[in-house]
Amino acid sequence: MTDNEITVDEVAARAAAAARPFARTSPRERGAALVAVAGALEAAGPELVGIAMRETGLAEARLTGELRRTAWQLRLFADTIVDGGYLDARIDPADPDYVIGPRPDVRRMLEPVGPVLNFAASNFPFAFSVAGGDSAAALAAGCPVVVKAHSGHPELSRRTAEVVAGALERAGMPDGVFQLISGQENGVALLKDERIRAGAFTGSTHVGRMLADIAASRPVPIPFYGELGSVNPVYATYADAALLDGFVASVSGSAGQLCTKPGFLFVPEGAELSSVGDAAASVSEHRLLNPGIGRAFAQRRDDVLGAEGVTVLSEGEVRVDDAGQTYATPTVVTVDVDTLAEHREALLEESFGPLSVIVRYADRDALPALHAELFPGNLTSTVHARAEELADGSLSELVDALAETSGRVLFGGWPTGVSVTPAMQHGGPYPATTSDATSVGTAAITRFLRGVAYQGAPQELLPAPLRDDNPWGVPQQRSEPGHSTSWGSFAG
Repeated sequence: MTDNEITVDEVAARAAAAARPFARTSPRERGAALVAVAGALEAAGPELVGIAMRETGLAEARLTGELRRTAWQLRLFADTIVDGGYLDARIDPADPDYVIGPRPDVRRMLEPVGPVLNFAASNFPFAFSVAGGDSAAALAAGCPVVVKAHSGHPELSRRTAEVVAGALERAGMPDGVFQLISGQENGVALLKDERIRAGAFTGSTHVGRMLADIAASRPVPIPFYGELGSVNPVYATYADAALLDGFVASVSGSAGQLCTKPGFLFVPEGAELSSVGDAAASVSEHRLLNPGIGRAFAQRRDDVLGAEGVTVLSEGEVRVDDAGQTYATPTVVTVDVDTLAEHREALLEESFGPLSVIVRYADRDALPALHAELFPGNLTSTVHARAEELADGSLSELVDALAETSGRVLFGGWPTGVSVTPAMQHGGPYPATTSDATSVGTAAITRFLRGVAYQGAPQELLPAPLRDDNPWGVPQQRSEPGHSTSWGSFAG
């Protein structure tokens, strides 16, 4: 269902009407529907990729891989919910001899929060857009989804929504379980609507914070999961040509328009950095996603190049064509630690595009405190060190500082390229995200669930996962009567 067919009020009403029927679908029914969506997206792949190339300027290989990731993410979520462990079903039968007083029958599980509003991202037109991670997680949880389309790829958004909604309908899911709207005004109006019970967003810090404040200021506040931005610092104890080549490749991939792009690389003072210019010069120009992002990148690049104490390693180029689209090649500069700290206002802001800063440090032991001061919240932080340095424990203080301020800590490699896997954490302390949850991996489903306990309920009125006959066959954690008398024995 698209936004030009019904009003925002009707969208909210349809989502609310679908909420209970959708929540009551079994994990196997819902999982089959997710698999059907995955297959439909793949079948429409050539058409969708062609539209995406035209609207975003991203390469065919990148978009084809991203669509594949999107489809297989849906399949992963399908298997996760069919297993049923995500429901965290806990059963405490009545126990008259409970050590702290008679215990009633109490049963708890996670249930869907209700309709979710997902603000689609610009830089991942598949993986973080209409059918991306937030939509997939909410659907897996049993929540109707309304997607606010991104203005950077409107045709792709409409066509993708048609594919997803059609597959869900054919799979027997309730009417209104997946809808699309467009326009900032409509998105804000829906976020304020009492029938929307959670929000998700991937985009700029300014817009994300504005939406988070709206969600928090409602008469009944709702959870809002916003991914706002990250500079993803990398700390290296050496700087050979291979490391610097990998750095430039990570900075320039998809024209640097990735939330995990390494914005800062720390290297020892005196490191030879001449190869950076050669590596950057070998990168062809790449179109940025839309004219607005192009203008913002050009301004940000000017600010960095004009900052005091900056030495240019690769100036890069910015070109605007007759259609207003911006094309760029990598810009890399270097500063020392003192300059970075002194001119933090000009240098620390995220540069969304192919730009990064190499920071020269003299004292490795000072890095943990510097990191805590300058980088309070990031999606990722990375360590590049030799094997003996990793083994001798000398980096433990730095690693602790990174873990306190980052959602993912990498050892070797580069943060671009977020694997969709059960253990993944794609989130981090503010300002990386508004809520330190993950938007990638199977744990993302739990954002759209809430705990409900049933006390003294008859079997006939319990949700299926909490009944003694367990018709869905989900894992149940039972605390049998009499066990309380053994508390503490395992710890002793």
